[in-house]
Amino acid sequence: MKALDIMTTDVITISPDTPVGEIAELLLEKRISGLPVVDKNGKLAGVVSEGDLIHRQEIEPNRNRSWWLELLSSREDRARDYSKFHGRTASDVMTTDVVSVEEETPISEIASLLESKRIKRVPVCRDGKLVGIVSRANLIQAVSVAWKQSDPKKGATDDRRIREGLDRELRKSNLTDARHLNFLVDKGIVHLWGMVGSEDERRALRTAASNIEGVQDVRDDLEVQAHERLVQGQDHRFP
Repeated sequence: MKALDIMTTDVITISPDTPVGEIAELLLEKRISGLPVVDKNGKLAGVVSEGDLIHRQEIEPNRNRSWWLELLSSREDRARDYSKFHGRTASDVMTTDVVSVEEETPISEIASLLESKRIKRVPVCRDGKLVGIVSRANLIQAVSVAWKQSDPKKGATDDRRIREGLDRELRKSNLTDARHLNFLVDKGIVHLWGMVGSEDERRALRTAASNIEGVQDVRDDLEVQAHERLVQGQDHRFP
């Protein structure tokens, strides 16, 4: 399996000129911990995490610092701290040294990357443009499918075609809030995870998956929650 087989494609993004206050409100409203920053051409420019905003209170330039910390800090460090503390937009506070992967990156490499870098998610890019996110939750879902076969390449193309077809159908039909949904396809079997607002949504999703050409079966691991609770719940698309 590769990044394009498990990645979340419905990713909430912000632009470099998004105000810091708006970023904070968005993180709280969507209950997510980070936002990719993309430019007008869709290129990944950086990431703003909740940590970037929290640390603003830790780097106040005017507070007293130990003399040895002053000696150890470089002019570049002080300039970076100044921007992060006084910055008003995403471009001022975002982390620009972002680790990313390509669509064809094997999930084993992604798992090692998340572990070694101690990060929760990694952007997926095509020619520098953001096309998805792979999170720890996506990897755990892939493991739960127990994707094992003698020839890993056999059937992979069909599975991707099914996944792309279902993704298009869900975007077109707008059956549910896609941020709370994720799915994998393994040997023609569609595995659905996440939360929906009603049993009707659940049945509609199963129907949509069943109607995609090539689907052999649909495995339903969806949870039904009232819409008001769903709005307040954790965003499973960008954990």
